[in-house]
Amino acid sequence: VPTVEITDWPAFRVRGFMHDVGRSFISVEELKKQISLMSKYKINVFHWHLTENQGWRIESKRFPQLNDSTSFTRFHGQYYTIEDAHEIAEWANNHNMMLIPEIDIPGHSAAFVRATGVDMQSPKGMSILKELMEELCTVVFPTVEYIHIGTDEVEFTNPDFVPIMVEHVRGFGKKVISWNPGWNYEPGEIDATQLWSYRGKAQPGIPAIDSRFHYINHFDAFGDIVALFNSRIYNSDQGSDDLAGSILAIWNDRLLPTERDIMLQNYFYPNMMAFAERTWRGGGSEYFDKNGVILPTDVDDPVFKEFADFEQRMLWHKDNIFVNEPFPYHKQTDIRWHITDPFPNEGKLDAVFPPEEELKESYVFEEDTYNTNVAIGAGIYLRHVWGDIVPAFYDNPEQNHTAYAYTWVWSPKPQTVGLWASTQDYSRSEADLAPPLGEWDYRGSKIWINDKTLEPPLWDNNHKVKTNEITLKNENFVVRDPIKVELNKGWNSVLIKLPIAQFSTPEVRLQKWMFNFMFVTLDGRERIEGLIYNPEKEKI
Repeated sequence: VPTVEITDWPAFRVRGFMHDVGRSFISVEELKKQISLMSKYKINVFHWHLTENQGWRIESKRFPQLNDSTSFTRFHGQYYTIEDAHEIAEWANNHNMMLIPEIDIPGHSAAFVRATGVDMQSPKGMSILKELMEELCTVVFPTVEYIHIGTDEVEFTNPDFVPIMVEHVRGFGKKVISWNPGWNYEPGEIDATQLWSYRGKAQPGIPAIDSRFHYINHFDAFGDIVALFNSRIYNSDQGSDDLAGSILAIWNDRLLPTERDIMLQNYFYPNMMAFAERTWRGGGSEYFDKNGVILPTDVDDPVFKEFADFEQRMLWHKDNIFVNEPFPYHKQTDIRWHITDPFPNEGKLDAVFPPEEELKESYVFEEDTYNTNVAIGAGIYLRHVWGDIVPAFYDNPEQNHTAYAYTWVWSPKPQTVGLWASTQDYSRSEADLAPPLGEWDYRGSKIWINDKTLEPPLWDNNHKVKTNEITLKNENFVVRDPIKVELNKGWNSVLIKLPIAQFSTPEVRLQKWMFNFMFVTLDGRERIEGLIYNPEKEKI
C-alpha cells in the first residue's frame, strides 16, 4: 500500500464547541459521540457550560443541595456525577481534545441562590463558592488545565469578588478564562478571555477566543453557514499570542425537548464542518460585519468557488460519516433567484404590488422603477437577525417595505416532492410566538407555486404569552415533515412575498426578514435531483 507523509498545522490553536447544559441536559453518551466525531475534524476544545439559572449540573459532595431536584427549574435532578466528569475528561483527552468546564459566576446563578439561600457576592456566598471551586479543581476536574468562570451579564456589587476567585482557582494550578464583556482585566490578571458580543474586544497581552458571531442558536439552515465559512476569525488570517482561536456555541434559553432537537434545530454538524475548516486553515474573505451571509452571484468569484468546493466536500462527509446524525443541509449553490427592490408598503402588510401579476426583471410602480437582482442559495436574508451589523441582501433595509423573490424550477417529469420552506427561522434562545394559524409568520408572507397559494403548516404551538419554558415545536422546517408539492414536467413558477413592518415586534423580538426554500424528498433526507432553479428559465 503506498504511503504518504503529510505535514500540516492549524492556523488557530483553539478550535472548539460549547454546550450550554446549564439550561438543558445532554447525556454523557451523546457528548462522547460528539467529541469523537468532532475530533476527526481537528476540533480540539470542548467548552462545557455547566451552571445556569435553571440548574447546577455538576455534582457536589460538599453541597449536595445544589443537585437536589428542588434547585432546578428545568430537567429537575438531571446533572453530571463526579464519575461522569472524570469519564468526559478522560474521553476528551483520549481524543486530543481539551476540556474547559465553566462555572458561571457571579451571574447566571439563580440555581446557586435557590440551593444555598445566599448571593454569590456575599461573604457567605464567597465562602461556599471557594469550597466549591476547591472541590471542582481537586476532585471533579483534577486533570483539566483551564476553568472558565463566566463573569458576564451581571452587576458587580463586590469589587473584590472576581480578583479573589481568579486567585483562588489559580491556587490549585489552574488557568482561568472569563467572558468579555464581563469583568475588566489587565494583562496578567486572567489567562484568556472569550469574546461573546460585538462589544467584546481582544486586549494586548491577554489571549482572546472569538465567539462574537459564533452563537449558532441564532443561525438559520442555509444563510449563516455562508458567513461562518467565509469569515475570518476576529478578522485575522491566523492566530497569534493574543488571538487563540474561536469557540462555536449553542445557548439553550428556549427549552428544546430532546438532545436531538438541540443538534437538529441548531444545524450543529453542518456549522461545525464550516467552522472546523476555517479554524484549521485560517484565512477567509472578510469578517462577519463585512462579509455577510450572501453568496457572490458570479460563480467564478473565488469566494463563491471556495464555498461551493467546501459544500461538495461537506456533503460527502454527511453521506459517509454523519449518516445516522441530524444533518439538515443539502446542496444550495445552484439555486438562483431574482429578488425585487423593496416596495414601500406604508405598514400595510397585505398591500399588493406588480410581481403578483407578472414575473419580470423590472417593474414600474407609481412612476418609480423597481429592478430585480440575483441571489443564490436556499436561505436568503434580506436583513440579517443582527440588522446593520451583518450585511445581507439589501444594503440599507428599511421597515414598512415588501420584497418579492421568484424563480422557475425545471423538472424532468411530473412528480410529487417535498418542500422545505420558511419565512422566519426561530432562534433557539428566544421566547418568540409561533405564527398564527393560516399564516407563515406575523408579517403576511405568502408563497405561490404555479400560481397556486401554498398553505402554511399547522402550527403545534398556539400559546399567546411569551415564555422560554414552552418548547419550540414545529416552528422550524427541519422539525416538521416536508410540505407535499406537485411539480409539473418542465418549468414551474415559484413566487415568495416578503412584507416587513417593524424589525422587532411583540410576538417576535428579532424579525428575520428572510426565506428558506428547497425541494426535497418526502422524508427530507435528500434534495430532489435533476431540478434546475433559474429565474431566467435557463438550463445552465
